[in-house]
Amino acid sequence: MASIERAHVVGTVAAHLADILETDASGISEDQTFVEDLGADSIALIELVDALEQEFSATLEGFSFDDEELAQLKTVRDAVDYVMRAHGA
Repeated sequence: MASIERAHVVGTVAAHLADILETDASGISEDQTFVEDLGADSIALIELVDALEQEFSATLEGFSFDDEELAQLKTVRDAVDYVMRAHGA
C-alpha cells in the first residue's frame, strides 16, 4: 500500500475544493465544514469526490469513496481522514 503524507492530502483536497468553489485554497482548513463554512452544495461535493477518486487512484489502485460513508463527510478533515485510512495511514 502506498505511503502518503497528510499535508499532501490536505493540500490536494483544498486545491480541488478551491477549484470547484472558485476560491483561494489557502483559505481552506481541515476544521471547515463543506456546507456551512465553505458553501458547497451537493453538486460541489460530488465534483470533489470525483476529483479525489481520480487523483488518489493513481497512488492506490481502485480508490473510491464508499457510498454509505459519503453522508458522513461533513468537514475537510473527514475527507482527508478517509483518504489517509484508504492509504493505510
